[in-house]
Amino acid sequence: MKAIVHDQLGPADAVLRLVDREVAEPAAGEVRIRVAVSGVNPTDWKARTGLYGGDAVESVPNQDGAGIIDAVGPGVDEFAVGDRVWVTLAAYGRPASGTAQEYTVVPVERVFALPDNASFELGASIGIPAITAHRALTVAEGGPTRLAPGALEGKVVLVAGGAGAVGHAAIQLARWAGATVIATVSPTKTAYAEAAGAHHVVNYQDADAASQIRAVAPDGVDLVVEVAIGANNELDLAVLRPRGTIAIYANNGDKPFTVDVGQNMGLNARYQFVLLYSVGWQFLTAAAEDINTALKANALPVGTPAGLPLHHYPLSETAAAHQSVESSTTGKVLINIADL
Repeated sequence: MKAIVHDQLGPADAVLRLVDREVAEPAAGEVRIRVAVSGVNPTDWKARTGLYGGDAVESVPNQDGAGIIDAVGPGVDEFAVGDRVWVTLAAYGRPASGTAQEYTVVPVERVFALPDNASFELGASIGIPAITAHRALTVAEGGPTRLAPGALEGKVVLVAGGAGAVGHAAIQLARWAGATVIATVSPTKTAYAEAAGAHHVVNYQDADAASQIRAVAPDGVDLVVEVAIGANNELDLAVLRPRGTIAIYANNGDKPFTVDVGQNMGLNARYQFVLLYSVGWQFLTAAAEDINTALKANALPVGTPAGLPLHHYPLSETAAAHQSVESSTTGKVLINIADL
């Protein structure tokens, strides 16, 4: 089979290469997936460049993907050969199991049925972004731990960076769950957040951004889904209601983040950090179940009309796909591997 591998840490065009590998057999509790589409996320290029540390071992990149079950190992009853599935965290702790290859073998708990109405490109787009969004939307004190229609009824959610993949999923999931959704974006990206379903979109660069948000939520927002806490913390605290939550999944721009103790104590504010690798499989599984319910309801569409343009690359151009994500291309970058 064809696979993309790297055995050094560094730039995509310098370390990623296309090779032939043997197709592995699934062991007990594992399944083999014939990959149709692989999704590329920021965590994929960051791991490849060594931002997370670690040794350079031969690895297949990319955590997310979708395809068809090709073989099942002993003890696997959840799936049968031919089932359509999506997978996430495929390469976590398993360097050979990334989705940038024609077949991958992964533990069955990382694999979820792909609803009949969902395409493989949609299945490869949800994974890390949608589960991160789900986690961010379910960490508030007194808030729901699961998402469904009505779960966030009466709540106001502020999604920072509403044009990104996680922000896009957060807008969709929050709206599906009944929240009033406000998104902040740069002035050139308003249409993306609006197409995703945000009720109100604010240019975070506006001097009166806080006033615009307060006009929608005079009592303050209940929950912030935050992508750049260093840059946005002042705005977040200006619009957060007492006992509100700021769920932080990234710090884009790397601006230092400092905590104003007095202001946060006055608000009884909560900061909740979100990272899927250490969150626990019970939360990942619960999120995947809710995401599948939303998929069946057509609540998580992707593509330009839905506010998340798709950028397709063949497997042989995985390096270019990684470079696209690394350069912050707006939308979702996908690698087409097989026409299934």
